Amino acid sequence: MSDTTGHPATAAMTAEQPGLKRVMGPWLLLLFIVGDILGTGIYALTGQVAKQVGGVVWLPFLIAFIVAMMTAFSYLELVTKYPRAAGAALYTHKAFGIHFITFIVAFAVMCSGITSASTASRAFAANLSDALGLGLSGTIWITVVGLSFMALVAAVNLRGVGESVKANVVLTCVELTGLLIVIVIGAMAIMAGQGDVSRVMEFKTTGDGGAFWPVIAATTLAFFAMVGFEDSVNMAEECKNPSRIFPKVLLAGLVFTGVIYVLVSIAAITLVPPEALGEGETPLLKVVQAGAPNFPLWIFGFITMFAVANSALINMLMASRLVYGMSREHVLPPVLGKVHATRRTPYVAIGFTTLLAFALIVFVGEVPALGGTTALLLLCVFTVVNIAVLVLRKDGVGHDHFRTPTWVPVMGALACAFFAGPWTGRDVVQYQIAGVLIGVGVVLWFVTILANRAAGVQAEPPLPSEEHVRIGSKN
Repeated sequence: MSDTTGHPATAAMTAEQPGLKRVMGPWLLLLFIVGDILGTGIYALTGQVAKQVGGVVWLPFLIAFIVAMMTAFSYLELVTKYPRAAGAALYTHKAFGIHFITFIVAFAVMCSGITSASTASRAFAANLSDALGLGLSGTIWITVVGLSFMALVAAVNLRGVGESVKANVVLTCVELTGLLIVIVIGAMAIMAGQGDVSRVMEFKTTGDGGAFWPVIAATTLAFFAMVGFEDSVNMAEECKNPSRIFPKVLLAGLVFTGVIYVLVSIAAITLVPPEALGEGETPLLKVVQAGAPNFPLWIFGFITMFAVANSALINMLMASRLVYGMSREHVLPPVLGKVHATRRTPYVAIGFTTLLAFALIVFVGEVPALGGTTALLLLCVFTVVNIAVLVLRKDGVGHDHFRTPTWVPVMGALACAFFAGPWTGRDVVQYQIAGVLIGVGVVLWFVTILANRAAGVQAEPPLPSEEHVRIGSKN
């Protein structure tokens, strides 16, 4: 397969613009990866996972961690082999060279950002209600607050918000602080004899007494909490010696967050029964209240709001820039590539992605459906990436790089494809949401192709441009 540096748009960009400055060492990269994984998933969906699986709420997170780890090994081979600020779209294009498949992968990543941001907006509204004692849960006001929050995100996006490593360090510390509070409260409560530790081994079973499928169904949702590690490949061109540091740092970040999630899950289920934990959209607030009644809930509520607000902003930044980039490559209508004259932001792309988020908040609303759709879209992308590793084994490069054992991407592809399937008990609404979103993209694709042919314009594969490659999709 020919190298993407032969791609006209990429070649022009390389010729006209300097390379990105390599400023990230191993510690800054580790904080970026940990911060990218932490977010809405564990804060908003722990209760829904418990509702599916019962007391062993930690097990789906552990399984999701194992699946994510296998896919991370595939990303490691690709990012050390092609240390560029790109990601799944680049790997798909290099492996298969089929324009439409590359487009679908890129658009699926964009859609996952929108569904993730919509999940965050619901979680933000619910935590605001509980932190301030507004009692809005279960009412239309949650939707109203969610829409208002998303409009605020769009306004910030329009003004122009750049992601920086220093800001990510601060945000990561805030997000991690909230989870450490839960772990410490849980540990102190357990030592004081509070709660019921025996619940951590209780399975919720099906009508025939089986526990396998409830665990699988819960894992499809828990996987949402593990996504984000794949975005670190977008920082490859800004890392010092990425081929050397990426493997250790990415794996260390995944292990660290996996341990945090398991400990949070154990603390949560020890202090709050699974039935109560699964009610509402603020499970960790219930854990703090149960384990430390005197702890000021508004503090934890605002930490949670800050964490999910950051997730929403980063996701909408990523989605709008990806739409803008695809428009500039002539695979989406040119109107989506317009830039504001004074703000220098892709205002039409921001409006388009915000309207999609509004529709999801209004017509879907429920956090499990939105979070599950994010996981579904990314599981499909990860399946393609795992296959791409095997296809690209024949493509040699002139430097040493990480090489994962062949069985890892094989098992990773099978596992991701399995967890994306309907046999897992995944709610059909998640397929409907994903289908509608991808359908919108396909319609825009064909409209653009017809318009390009009429105008004599040659469309190019939707590879990320420098303006948006560094914006990741946090969960």
